Amino acid sequence: MGGEEKVRSYLLDLGLSYEEVGDSTFLINDEEKGLKNIVAMVSEPLVILRVKVMEMPDSDREQLYKELLRLNAEDLIHGAYALEGDHVILIDTLEVETMDLEELRASFEAIGLALVQHYKVLGRYRQKSKREGV
Repeated sequence: MGGEEKVRSYLLDLGLSYEEVGDSTFLINDEEKGLKNIVAMVSEPLVILRVKVMEMPDSDREQLYKELLRLNAEDLIHGAYALEGDHVILIDTLEVETMDLEELRASFEAIGLALVQHYKVLGRYRQKSKREGV
């Protein structure tokens, strides 16, 4: 079974709501399970899970970097926070060949948990105008 078929099968087995948005790319939106706008992309030999967490603030970036590094070291079970352009993302990678259903489940659960647990901490760095929708 190829990587794309394996991921599709596991998403179905996990009962996750998703849509295929491109070649080997799945968008998971399952609010019941705390998973919103998570992209799963198969890029052999890897499966990459990623979600945009927030835009980078105009100020306090150094403090945000320290907070992200602390969270990576002390509080994340799977994956890591990273920077992509002007966004903070949460990303995890799995090897297609050795990935099993439980490993994929654990990665999704860890991402969902991190998004909930770190919301308040990272919220301090969101720009005021962005929070207020201005």
